[in-house]
Amino acid sequence: MQPYDDSNIFARILRGEIPVHQKVYEDDHVLAFHDILPKAPLHVLVIPKGKYATIYDFYKQASAEELLHFSRAVTRIIDQLDIQKKGYRIVTNCGRMGGQEVPHFHLHILSGRPLGSMVEPLETAPSF
Repeated sequence: MQPYDDSNIFARILRGEIPVHQKVYEDDHVLAFHDILPKAPLHVLVIPKGKYATIYDFYKQASAEELLHFSRAVTRIIDQLDIQKKGYRIVTNCGRMGGQEVPHFHLHILSGRPLGSMVEPLETAPSF
């Protein structure tokens, strides 16, 4: 597992050291806010308030209450953003190969335009 880094930007936001950018949702377990470098017209980050480096870490270490609360918060955020009928994409990056830039588990909720393919196709089929 990737170690949790207390100096990451999301940890600093949660401690109040850095202001949150356009808060969307907050409760005892979850914080959601607009990404400062959006990849789509709507780009919201959803983070648990616990210290989890990756989604694997979150699923492995979080309490049942945290897991349920996070899942329910995501649906509340989708309802609040009114994107459930229009369509959206939820992405989480895990580790270096997965493109994770901040070592604090977070979801990206993207919407507002057709998002196309999730990743570029391989030029040749992999051999397993």
